[in-house]
Amino acid sequence: MGKFLENEKRRQAGFKLNSLYFSEPAREDGLYNGIPRPYCLPLAHAEENLFPGIRETAPGYFRSESISWHDGQNGKPSNHLCDSQVCCVNFLFPFTNQPHALAEVLRTAFPDIRQMLAIENGQYVAFEWIGQKNYLCERVPHNGRRTRGANCTSADAAVMFERTDGRKQIVLIEWKYTESYGGLSLKVAKSGTDRTKIYRWLFDRDDCPIDRRLVSEFDRLFYEPFYQFMRQQFLASQMQIAGELDASLVSVLHIVPRKNTDFRRVTSPELRGLGPTATEVWKRLVGNGGRFVSISTEDLFGNLSAQRLPEMQPWLQYIGERYSSLLPGQKTD
Repeated sequence: MGKFLENEKRRQAGFKLNSLYFSEPAREDGLYNGIPRPYCLPLAHAEENLFPGIRETAPGYFRSESISWHDGQNGKPSNHLCDSQVCCVNFLFPFTNQPHALAEVLRTAFPDIRQMLAIENGQYVAFEWIGQKNYLCERVPHNGRRTRGANCTSADAAVMFERTDGRKQIVLIEWKYTESYGGLSLKVAKSGTDRTKIYRWLFDRDDCPIDRRLVSEFDRLFYEPFYQFMRQQFLASQMQIAGELDASLVSVLHIVPRKNTDFRRVTSPELRGLGPTATEVWKRLVGNGGRFVSISTEDLFGNLSAQRLPEMQPWLQYIGERYSSLLPGQKTD
């Protein structure tokens, strides 16, 4: 367990006790894995884990699209205040109907944005995006329906924009908050399934987005976060080949707090010689063609202000308080 996570648990527990964003019943310790914890909400008040302005709309969207909440129960988000999916939704869901503000944010990573384009049902941000087809040929349940956010490769979020050159681009967003990983190989699932057999056909393709000269054995990628990076990159590549939503470019944007140094560890023993951090290793494996962009939460959101984005002032106030360790200089006036 990383030091960053432990620090965030203490800080979020203090935020819950002292912030006006929670009801009095929500300030009680919440059960997580059967144990009362100060950094969790009572399950009956799990919706208070979300920014007040989206406590109805975000769960409603998840229900309408049959999206699974990680660790959630009864259609509500996780009650854990350090949950990564909740963090992603708190940061990005308020932009689903704010294309101008969203472009202002994303131009830090993609300066060639001309305008944002709606990606799903008029919204400018979609969550747990799995693609319109089963591009990776992953196992499909007996009912024939894949569930976004569960049992298949899902991008935490997805956006689409028109570039200054007129081309349409989709960006799959991989969001991290307190995650850190050990050196456990995920090659074989608990069920006994050899995961390399699921994805090897993508690795063996001539248009594989990964530089195979640097990865002599496929199973070297089956350590987190490389296993996630690999599947997201394969999904982006196959979406681009298929021209999903008429996009000619599909890339991956990885967002992680700079302060979460625990995440940087290169977990795959055979990849440690390729770079000092997990993201630097992945950048080398996929090259400099814009397929993979990594940026810190601080760099992407830290320079926003109510003066730049007056329509987002309540949200700016909230994230400046809730995630103060990531955005200590957040300007709300």
